[in-house]
Amino acid sequence: MPWEGPGEYLIRSAKKFDVSLHIAEVWHRPIPDISSYDGLIILGGSPNIDQEDKYPFLKAEKEAIRRALELDMSYLGFCLGHQLLADALGAKVGTNFRHSVGFVEGRLTKSGLEHPLFRGIPGSFPLFKWHSQAVLQPFPKEVEILATSADCEVEAISVKGRPHLVGLQFDNQSADYEDVREWLEADRDWLSSLPQARIDPTSILADVRRLEDIMKDQFGTIFRNYMNIVSSISSSR
Repeated sequence: MPWEGPGEYLIRSAKKFDVSLHIAEVWHRPIPDISSYDGLIILGGSPNIDQEDKYPFLKAEKEAIRRALELDMSYLGFCLGHQLLADALGAKVGTNFRHSVGFVEGRLTKSGLEHPLFRGIPGSFPLFKWHSQAVLQPFPKEVEILATSADCEVEAISVKGRPHLVGLQFDNQSADYEDVREWLEADRDWLSSLPQARIDPTSILADVRRLEDIMKDQFGTIFRNYMNIVSSISSSR
């Protein structure tokens, strides 16, 4: 979606680690040849992964993701990007048992505690959520579940032996106050279709202020860890 580009925390982290972001607006422009890039960061959006008729660009996006996996490129997916990775790996994606919007507490699994992506992150940490679809069981044997929550069974995934392939159902990269405020305004039609008792914009914005320092620091740590994973993979090739 036009308003759902790289979040402030992602932009800051990319600059800090000298990562150049080339933003491909796939909903209205062709996807560039991905072989000239070092990796993919796939963000979120309104489509469900099976809505190719309504959102034709999904077909080309899925082809690019499959190509990235064939090339063993680094892949970091958020929300829809996480679901598209799971789909490309053979996992099932469908309706979650509840809408998950706002802040929830995530928990690292045993695999998550051992994965280098979450080095320095506590076993329980806050997640910023914005979805109604999720990765569902059964899981392909090579897929590792790294994090879970009361709102969603699969909050993060990776692939055994390929730690540079990561999907995150949560959107901590966009948990900055201005990002969240914009999401609440731009996606108000979708939010208004959800059970009103669970969606309180005032409360969500209050949570942003309360958790701001934690979210900023922890996303910075996760991104640094991911860059370390990518660097170690690159140096071993």
